[in-house]
Amino acid sequence: MRLSSELLAFQGRLGHTFRTPDLLVRAVTHASIGTATRPDNQRLEFLGDRVLGLVMAEALMTSDTRASEGQLAPRFNALVRKETCADVARDVGLGDVLKLGRSEMLSGGRRKEALLGDAMEAVIAAVYQDAGLEPARALILRLWGTRIASVDQDARDAKSMLQEWAQARGMPTPIYEESGRAGPDHALVFTIRVTLANGASAEASARPKRVAEQAAARMLLDRMEAGEA
Repeated sequence: MRLSSELLAFQGRLGHTFRTPDLLVRAVTHASIGTATRPDNQRLEFLGDRVLGLVMAEALMTSDTRASEGQLAPRFNALVRKETCADVARDVGLGDVLKLGRSEMLSGGRRKEALLGDAMEAVIAAVYQDAGLEPARALILRLWGTRIASVDQDARDAKSMLQEWAQARGMPTPIYEESGRAGPDHALVFTIRVTLANGASAEASARPKRVAEQAAARMLLDRMEAGEA
């Protein structure tokens, strides 16, 4: 199979030349357009998730030989979560080459967090199947780059941390409310307010909603901890 000019350019951005171009085509083919004769990327996504996990676990253990499992686990989760995979996908312009059904295209599928993250995992699996673990490892480490070295020392998600903070002080679970939204339906930016039982609150805006919730929780947690210092 001959790759289109767009996929050839994407291949160049990846830094990996496929010996089996069909693998790359499959990796960028979403289920909304997949058929019996044109397989989609779901099986590759399943494999890529595992390859990414192995490479990240090893990279974290190598970069910090003294960290405990309890310290490594949240850093690992921060590096392999769908949002991070989607960020990497945007860095290499993966959304531009996705093969989508009409409904997904009309609903802004090329920018959807979950869709981009899944496709990035599928591309990792395609490289793994095309050339083996070492090229896949090299690709992941290069694309994730400084994210690995700069991942927060305590990368537990902010919502969990805020809840633990509140419970330790006898407060109920923080309340999250949507206080606004803006933008077209396919790219809504949500504004979320989180409030503690003591009346303290914080707001943050982001896309998608769960990212706004995390940002608001982080903002309020930082404010509460600073007040106790």
